[in-house]
Amino acid sequence: MNNISTIAIDLAKSVFQICIVSGHNKVSKQLRLSREKFRQFMLEQTPSRVVMETCYSSHYWARLFQQQGHQVLLIPAQHVTPFVRGNKNDQNDALAIYEASMRPNIRFVPIKSLGQQDVQSLHRMRERLVKDRTALCNQMRGLLADYGYIFPIGINAVLKGLREILEQGELSGMMQSELNWTLTEYDLLSRRIDHINEELKRYGEQDQQCQNLISIPGIGAHIATAIKSTVGNAEVFHNSRDFAAWTGLTPRQKASGHKSVMSGITKRGDAYLRKLLVQAARHTLRWAKRNEDTNLARWMIDIVQRRGLHKGVVAIAHKLARIIWSVLTGQTVFNPA
Repeated sequence: MNNISTIAIDLAKSVFQICIVSGHNKVSKQLRLSREKFRQFMLEQTPSRVVMETCYSSHYWARLFQQQGHQVLLIPAQHVTPFVRGNKNDQNDALAIYEASMRPNIRFVPIKSLGQQDVQSLHRMRERLVKDRTALCNQMRGLLADYGYIFPIGINAVLKGLREILEQGELSGMMQSELNWTLTEYDLLSRRIDHINEELKRYGEQDQQCQNLISIPGIGAHIATAIKSTVGNAEVFHNSRDFAAWTGLTPRQKASGHKSVMSGITKRGDAYLRKLLVQAARHTLRWAKRNEDTNLARWMIDIVQRRGLHKGVVAIAHKLARIIWSVLTGQTVFNPA
């Protein structure tokens, strides 16, 4: 197998499909290996071009294969699906991964380092904890409505109401006990969220790229660490327009012949990062109203006046994405002037 040019791998939890393609673009071998045999097989290979679909565990294998001297490329899953021919099975999937990797304009996913993986894991855990805390409060709001207790909007209003109910002692002992456990659960979730926030803040203070991003109006440690863990130094994007399009903040185009229709934003890319950019845009708009002497602030205020608040916020988020790309690739702080 000294003439191997590409090894396409369809990853899984315990069974791995390998498609070996020779230098003449011909499939020379298809293998189906268990996890341990797969690891041993890759250790025995000479440095080759390895292509995989981005999925769970793909970054782990990519780092491992890079240490062995392989050239590793990760392909977004949505770019592989169109190349699956015939029935969907592991063999056809592995061949589709290879065919997708040969496309001239394919954009490969940058391989995350261990540090990036750690930070992204913290963000994922924090997002789940926030959802759990919100769900807990909504459940209490709904259950206690049947007891005649109605709370104003907001989590703090629910907490205040729960404590007042416990002090009054009008409910049964069973319900009183469960409300106490609910407050304990809420406090535990809040402490975990606060701990993760502190970890992310500490990481942002130690990382130079995060410090550069924090210099952008509306970007704090939370968003800066999310960007760093997701896109790294953004070198995979050729220009700021490509990065902004990847975030899903550009209009969707439907064109045929002389007719071209622009509709809502595409919502491609990382939904979590896009949500954070929109939140940052709302905060940046408040910054713009306090700093009207800069060109960027005047542009933000003008776009909101012309297009309305919500469309203006999306446009500002798109602008922030372009600024973020410039800061990451230029390795410099943001200059509002």
